[in-house]
Amino acid sequence: MSKRDYYEVLGVERGADQKDIKKAYRRLAQKYHPDRNPDDDTSAEKFREVSEAYEVLTDSEKRAAYDQFGHAGVDGQGGGGFGGAGAGGFSDIFGDVFGDIFGGGGGRRNPNAPQRGSDLRYNLELDLESAVAGTSVDIRVPRHVECERCDGDGAEPGSTKETCPTCHGHGQVRMQQGFFAVQQTCPTCHGSGQHIKVPCHKCHGEGRVRETRTLSVKIPAGVDSGDRIRLNGEGEAGVNGGPPGDLYVQVAIKPHHIFERDGRHLQCEVPINFVDAALGGELEVPTLDGRVKLKIPAETQTGKLFRLRGKGVKPVRGGPAGDLLCRVVVETPVNLSEEQKDLLRSFQDSLGGSNAQHSPKKSSFFDGVKKFFEDMKL
Repeated sequence: MSKRDYYEVLGVERGADQKDIKKAYRRLAQKYHPDRNPDDDTSAEKFREVSEAYEVLTDSEKRAAYDQFGHAGVDGQGGGGFGGAGAGGFSDIFGDVFGDIFGGGGGRRNPNAPQRGSDLRYNLELDLESAVAGTSVDIRVPRHVECERCDGDGAEPGSTKETCPTCHGHGQVRMQQGFFAVQQTCPTCHGSGQHIKVPCHKCHGEGRVRETRTLSVKIPAGVDSGDRIRLNGEGEAGVNGGPPGDLYVQVAIKPHHIFERDGRHLQCEVPINFVDAALGGELEVPTLDGRVKLKIPAETQTGKLFRLRGKGVKPVRGGPAGDLLCRVVVETPVNLSEEQKDLLRSFQDSLGGSNAQHSPKKSSFFDGVKKFFEDMKL
């Protein structure tokens, strides 16, 4: 199958300079990157084609050979092109596309190939009310972005890059002593394969500068601790015109002074006095939607659960809202006056000696204790 013209692939004129080629590649790489097109089976092939064209047209020697001989000049003839020992090869481009996804790349990596920027993570703490209802939050994220002065090239505008005289553009140098050979990152160009005569005054040759950007993040209703929100393209800037990484906002819910969350359900403790517990009554309990009345039946004991259906959290991934579980805690009165203490003593006397009728749990417990000790004596 014949290959398309590299200039046509990138949509640039044959006389286009490096800056125009890089801009065209960046636009197309972001459009066809497989990470951004998971359901498009053709995106990987288009991205490979764009990367292949970019690799040839940004290398002065390869571009000259391509302009003179076409694809035959860079398709592995005489040790050059993508199949040659000095070029890195098609396998490098294929590895650049899929290396991050499958954990590796084919062959030696081209130091000048586009590289995707790193992903970033931002830890965001939310209060329970905001997480349940949803909200928008402004965050400040420090990151590396492409230098505007040199368009990420690293060279001062008007100056050019040269092929590194030490490694001849490979980014690696080979040191051999006897039968032993070691390949190391080039100490002159630090693996880039190119030498900058006049570094950009703003980024000092890095091609990227650090800035803090304010982003508005939309928090969907129902998020919980551990959920992540992905912001495409808001990570670190790419290298050599590669696409930027992504920003992941990691959500954590702050502890609440009333409610405890358990998935889509909420729980809370409701203290009641022993009179309401014994005789029954009605009280107001809080929910995230406001107050509701809760009827307490007579003879309610500590630990009794009351379920308020639909007063929990509606999950972020869909489904019905959870429930609010109210656990009753009978509170013992404190700071009693002498008169109140006398009344309680009179009340205690009125219950009789055994209390079996009025305190069945207490009687059952101590009957069990008595039997336990009697069995030990046998």
